[in-house]
This record gives sequence, structure tokens and C-alpha cells, in this order.
Amino acid sequence: LPATCPRPVRVLFYKTESGIWRAAPLDAFQWLEYGFGGRHANPPAHPLATLDQIHSDIVVCADARTGSLGQGDALVAGQPGVRIGVRTADCLPILLADPERRAIAAVHAGWRGTLLGVAVRAAEAMSRLFGSRPGSLHAAIGPGINACCFEVGPEVAAQFRNVLPERNDLDRKTRVDLAEANRRLLAAAGLSLEHIHGGAPCTCCGAEEFHSWRREGKSAGRMLSVIEIRA
Repeated sequence: LPATCPRPVRVLFYKTESGIWRAAPLDAFQWLEYGFGGRHANPPAHPLATLDQIHSDIVVCADARTGSLGQGDALVAGQPGVRIGVRTADCLPILLADPERRAIAAVHAGWRGTLLGVAVRAAEAMSRLFGSRPGSLHAAIGPGINACCFEVGPEVAAQFRNVLPERNDLDRKTRVDLAEANRRLLAAAGLSLEHIHGGAPCTCCGAEEFHSWRREGKSAGRMLSVIEIRA
């Protein structure tokens, strides 16, 4: 795995008037409809496909059905008009788009899913099902808990040694950067670093903007991140 990945130097994420967060680089794809939900975002007006999320690396291919398509943590689609989404409240929502094949994925990546490589599994499924090349994929890592707030014990931190090999503090309570871990895993899977878009706000810090499991506990709401190929 790459020892380091350069951090974004520009603010790539912005909030719309409807409370939806967007990643500026994805706006270039006119065939794509997408958005990362926030606390005050209105839910999508159209039905969509979701999953019963279980912190796994299971990828499900979406078709014309809506509602829950079963257990898993990533959805892929290659058909126009199919809307897919994941729900988060500190875990990372990651949206993948392939402008060559016009294929998409929506990924739910908590620390368990990150270590299982769920985002990489989604990219692999896009390659297998739709012919996507890793180098053509764009990944937008949406709002989730950032390293400033994600403090974990040694039993969790130690599991990140292969992903964060330069860290010498993973044998104790410390903070872990889930977005950085996913950037490295996606880069190792062949995605261009220039196509991995980060810099999204922290959900735990952003009490006014986001729901947060760590901050609110069981009472935390969920935010819906959605992606669709326009018909």
C-alpha cells in the first residue's frame, strides 16, 4: 500500500440550498445525478434501492427494484434510471462513478467495512459486471467522522497497521483517519489519486449539519447519500 497519500489542497465539497452536499469534481458528469445527505436535507422524491447494512464487504447489483435489496454494504448499477443509496451517521458514504462505462456504486464504509475493503469490492464488481477500468473510476468520499473525532482503542487501532504502516501509535488509544485509509485502499486497487475526492466535513464536529452516532448515540438519525445514472 502507498505509505502516504497527498491530502486535498482544495475544498471539494459544498452544500446546496436544499441541504445536499456535493463533490465538485463529479459535477462535470452531466449524465450523473448524486448527492450526500445532511441533517436538514430533504429525502429524494423518487424511490430508490437500499440495503440492510451490516458492516460487511458484500456488494449487491441493483436492478429496477426499489426498497431494500437484502443485506450488504455496497450497491452497484449500470442501468439508467436506477437510483441507489446508503445511510450513514459517522460511517463514510463513498460514491463511485465511471464516466467511460457510465456505471456507479454507493458504498457504506465504517471502520469494519473499511478494513474489509468494501469500497474496493465495489470497484471490483463494477469491473466484473460493467467492464470498468480502475483507472477510469472516480470516488467521492462524503461526510463522515474525521480523524479529529474518531478516537479508538488499541483493539481497533491495531487492525489498521497494514493500511497505515507509518503509524507507531496503533498499539494504544489513538485517532484513526477512515477517509485516508479508504484513499490508500482505493489507490492500491488502481484508482488514480487525482480521481479520489476527499476533504468532506466531519459529521461528529458538525452538530448543526450532520447526524452523528458518536455524538448522539442511539438517538442519531441517518443521512442518505444517493447516486443515479440519468435516464
